[in-house]
Amino acid sequence: MLDIFNKTPTFEITHKDTKTKARTGVIKTTRGSIETPYIFPVGTKATVKSLDPYDLLEIGVQGVLANTYHLFLQPGENLISKFGGVSEFMNWHGPVMTDSGGFQVFSLGVSLEQGVGKLLKDEVGVSKPRLNKISEKGVTFQSHIDGAKKFLSPEISIKIQEKLGADLIVGFDDLESPKYSYEETKKSLDLTARWLIRSVKAHKKKSQLLYGVTHGGKFKDLRIESAKFNDKHFNAIALGGAHESKENLYDVISWTVENVDEVKPKHLLGIGEVDDILNAVERGVDTFDCVIPTRMGRVGNIFVHPPIGNEKNKFRIDITKREFEKEKGSLNNKCDCKVCRNYTTAYIHHLFRAHELLGYKLASYHNVYFLNKLMEEIRDAINENRFLEYKKKWLR
Repeated sequence: MLDIFNKTPTFEITHKDTKTKARTGVIKTTRGSIETPYIFPVGTKATVKSLDPYDLLEIGVQGVLANTYHLFLQPGENLISKFGGVSEFMNWHGPVMTDSGGFQVFSLGVSLEQGVGKLLKDEVGVSKPRLNKISEKGVTFQSHIDGAKKFLSPEISIKIQEKLGADLIVGFDDLESPKYSYEETKKSLDLTARWLIRSVKAHKKKSQLLYGVTHGGKFKDLRIESAKFNDKHFNAIALGGAHESKENLYDVISWTVENVDEVKPKHLLGIGEVDDILNAVERGVDTFDCVIPTRMGRVGNIFVHPPIGNEKNKFRIDITKREFEKEKGSLNNKCDCKVCRNYTTAYIHHLFRAHELLGYKLASYHNVYFLNKLMEEIRDAINENRFLEYKKKWLR
């Protein structure tokens, strides 16, 4: 369908908050529109884990994000292309965004080697041999599925994303470690810049909006350099890279947004905690993606509103704890999703204690609904010029 219309997705700002950089907008694609701010549920392998497309439509999901690296390995972009693209392959038929595979390169490389995540606080302290090798040409790595030798480059990443048929795609990047020195971060940033230029040159499918990716670690001058570089070469910006702390993350967002044309959509990669969403929206971020709602759902972590939910418990409760064994109420009395309307807390607690698959589905459904509803309320608050008031109800 995208090839027939060959129309590049567009972004329009519809309202600006009067006290912050928060704004509402619309990303228009030939598969449908996405009202922003918005968080994409992650469908890593062409599925939002434990939920089907009808669940997503019922929840009100506007678009999903699929993973280039994982779909490249299984079942392969060529097979998916024969079905019309990932949206048709998974029977979603709505807007789809794909990442570049850069984060998985990080996960197989310096993340293993240094025992760190994107945030320094995610350090696990266990060093393991890296499973990839980075060169100017690209990244050679071992498949986590069968150990087979694979190669990704900017050209290959873009080609895969074109065959996957996503509406929004991302340039290939090298994700730095939060432990990197200034010199190491600069070297990684320069490599990313060269890879992004190659991504632009490789991109032929104009029915897809190509996002550049900002990097630079915790260093302000490198972040500003990266923001200006991406603003020059791309019509959409994805904020990426590693961060020393949440405070540093929020600074990075401000440094980036202040140095990018405000009319361009800005996506924050891999971030989805409630406090991060609110703080990022305040600073001008339009879209997000994160595995948190389904990943946490599968282990029994349930999103809840204040006052039970707060920054300390990350707005989540652990439904597997014995304290919920006889609870007759719903998971969240401020939520109107079908799970909260139809099932008791005690029942869902039982499902998890008995390791029943339905528990994973119900918890994931609720969590995706919760964050989708949060974004809807954020949009309403911005349009009514009361975003800060809304934010204070969550972050006291």
